[in-house]
Amino acid sequence: MDSVRPKALVSWSSGKDSAYALSEVRRAGELEVVGLLTTVTRDFRRVSLHGVREVLLEAQARATGLPLRKIEIPFPCPNSVYEEAMASAVATMRSEGVTHLVFGDLFLEEIRAYRETRLAPTGIQPVFPLWGRPTSGLARSMVESGLEARVVCLDPARLPTSFAGRSFDSDFLRDLPSSIDPCGERGEFHTFALAGPMFAHRIPVALGATVERDGFVFTDLVPA
Repeated sequence: MDSVRPKALVSWSSGKDSAYALSEVRRAGELEVVGLLTTVTRDFRRVSLHGVREVLLEAQARATGLPLRKIEIPFPCPNSVYEEAMASAVATMRSEGVTHLVFGDLFLEEIRAYRETRLAPTGIQPVFPLWGRPTSGLARSMVESGLEARVVCLDPARLPTSFAGRSFDSDFLRDLPSSIDPCGERGEFHTFALAGPMFAHRIPVALGATVERDGFVFTDLVPA
């Protein structure tokens, strides 16, 4: 059956949305997911934007049972450099028979339009399995599915620093200010997924230091 299903990669941020998107695509069964695609900042050996250690990213990939493809970018990274690196990765995907790229985007039209525009000439079809779902219900569904995650980055202009490092769970959703999207889709917070139906086993982590850098608050996670 896998020989006739279109091959797909998941755009993997290390957070809950991409993890749940993987779970949903696997559940639907229409695509054969053959790997994860992640942007890593080479200067720090961490997932770009989320700040997650590369060793934990690799642990996630092992837990999904999927190969990990890393797009390495510098810091700082001009958009032209990012787009060149992504174009090279997409060309490699296409040459290997991958035809779909799965994203965990939820409702930001400009982000979806950007992805669709960039991929249109490549022959790679973007897939948005979570698109348009009301995020209050989606967040609850994530928690109820058994997905576990920790907040690794937040915007202190939108969300109190006390939320840094917290578990993404029912208590977290209850405590969120009403102005904050329950999934953090507008950049209010970002997470690291450590357990759930997309993983064969839990990824043990411990909380490290919480620091403010470049206008964001980061909580470091370390292997436990």
